[in-house]
Amino acid sequence: MTGMSNGFFGANFGGRPHRGAETPAGSGGTPPAASAGADGFVKDVTTASFSADVIAASRQQPVIVDFWAPWCGPCKQLTPILEKVVKAAGGRVRLAKMNIDEHPSIAGQLGVRSIPAVFAFVGGQPVDGFMGAMPESEVKAFVDRLLGGADGGADPIVAALEEAKARLAAGDASGAAQFFAAVLQEEPENAAAIAGLAECYLEAGDVQRAEALLTGAPVDKQGDAAFAGIRAKLKLAAETAGLGDPRALLERVQTDANDHQARFDLALIAQARNRRADAAEGLLEIIRRDRAWNDDGARRKLLELFDVWGAADPATRDARRRLSALLFS
Repeated sequence: MTGMSNGFFGANFGGRPHRGAETPAGSGGTPPAASAGADGFVKDVTTASFSADVIAASRQQPVIVDFWAPWCGPCKQLTPILEKVVKAAGGRVRLAKMNIDEHPSIAGQLGVRSIPAVFAFVGGQPVDGFMGAMPESEVKAFVDRLLGGADGGADPIVAALEEAKARLAAGDASGAAQFFAAVLQEEPENAAAIAGLAECYLEAGDVQRAEALLTGAPVDKQGDAAFAGIRAKLKLAAETAGLGDPRALLERVQTDANDHQARFDLALIAQARNRRADAAEGLLEIIRRDRAWNDDGARRKLLELFDVWGAADPATRDARRRLSALLFS
């Protein structure tokens, strides 16, 4: 399990994140679990304390950030599980909880668009994460991986999803499809497996079947963040059609380093050709030169690419570290 493959790090944060299956809470601003965990392993953080409690603290030990809101039903399911697993780790990892209703800016900068959203910070940078409520077994696997411990394979569903994702990343869409299908035989409404199988169809060039699988998913799963990645891929494929001659675009950039539209189009072409590092480099350069260009369009597009690539991809991890440095330095 890598949470980012569950649609982690979405597009621009506009107001509240997408609620998905969340239900209104009747507890106002009360966190879904206690404000402070036993032994100080769990802490509520604010925009003002984020730098010290997360960025600086993660240079000493891993810090998991839980973005939640009082109206979010799945947050109420996930937060107690996070607290339990973090406390069981005995101080090797900390949990920082941030109410995005009261402190939306950090979530906005990191591109959170639905909650619960979980980020793991190490050495001052986000290195892994997931989105949506998960069972305790998957949360434990996430923490174990962060700490370099267990491989997360104890749960057969988790193990099958891991194997499927590994095969898909290696280019074996057919083999991955078999594992995703096996999961769906056991759990027909498993959003990660539905999204994964749809991605297998997309990799095989069967766009219509991929779209049909997503459309046919249960109504209460339609807003699940697991579908974000493949939907971003479908959107990107439509965007890259007819962008023009990359040589001409490169000449424009070489003539005028501030021709951000040409650089942006080159990044999309690089992505279409699976040159992820080049795509990220182009978008990061636009952000460095002019963050406000096209209504923060380069950052928003980079976050969409993170959706497409998934959290475990080296290009995502490298680009996210660099983006974080640009945003928080």
